[in-house]
Amino acid sequence: MSLPGFSRPPGLPTMGEEIVDFLKFIVRPRPGPRLPPHRSGRGLWADFSLHAPWWRLLHWAVLLWTVNLFVFAPLALSAADASGAQHRLDIHNIPWLTALIWAPIVEELTFRYALRRPAMLWWFVPLMAAILVQGAGPTSALLAALAVLLALAPLWYPATHRWHAGWAASWRWRRWMRWAYPVLFHATALAFAAVHLYNFRLTSINLLLLPLLVLPQWMTGLVLGWVRVKRGIGAAMALHAIFNGGPLLLIGLILTFAPQLAAG
Repeated sequence: MSLPGFSRPPGLPTMGEEIVDFLKFIVRPRPGPRLPPHRSGRGLWADFSLHAPWWRLLHWAVLLWTVNLFVFAPLALSAADASGAQHRLDIHNIPWLTALIWAPIVEELTFRYALRRPAMLWWFVPLMAAILVQGAGPTSALLAALAVLLALAPLWYPATHRWHAGWAASWRWRRWMRWAYPVLFHATALAFAAVHLYNFRLTSINLLLLPLLVLPQWMTGLVLGWVRVKRGIGAAMALHAIFNGGPLLLIGLILTFAPQLAAG
């Protein structure tokens, strides 16, 4: 008997099948098709749905935590020790709302929203990048909300009056984008990782060691990109929030029940 909320929906691939699909995808990224089950509906609205049970996203978060902890984090720590880089995180002053809400929304819209809507590369991504650089705050939150409203605005007009109707991709554009898509996908994962170099105080670091510092973020970016393409931007945001929430929960428990560990 399945527990409530844990029953596997009809058509949902097993975790093993999804891992195989992910590995094939990162070797040859392409803009589709989505994994089942996929709810039908108007494109933009459907894009913000999860299209997967919450516990499947939790499975991916656990897999990421495990791989990063035992494979990539040791490499990143070794690079940090060798270069003298120091992490900016203060466990006694963690921006919880930024990590759990602002970062999953703004970073996903910046780095991965255009993976299925490449026409937005020219205006939406630069706008979101400017908001990301500005940092969390009331102003950036308002600008992000306005950017999302602009992205969703076509849904509120009759099809004959939608301002994006003239942006329909030509056949030549579609062919070029399909050819360039692997570059676009992997570039977004690398850019996502590179942004997290800001988490470190860098002094006279060897440039060859910089990529090692953000290997966990690079791996996470690959998975989030795959989830965005296969499940939708809503699922990528949810997985991003779950992934950030795990370490924060662990830190909160340590500060509450074993503060001596944090002091050390």
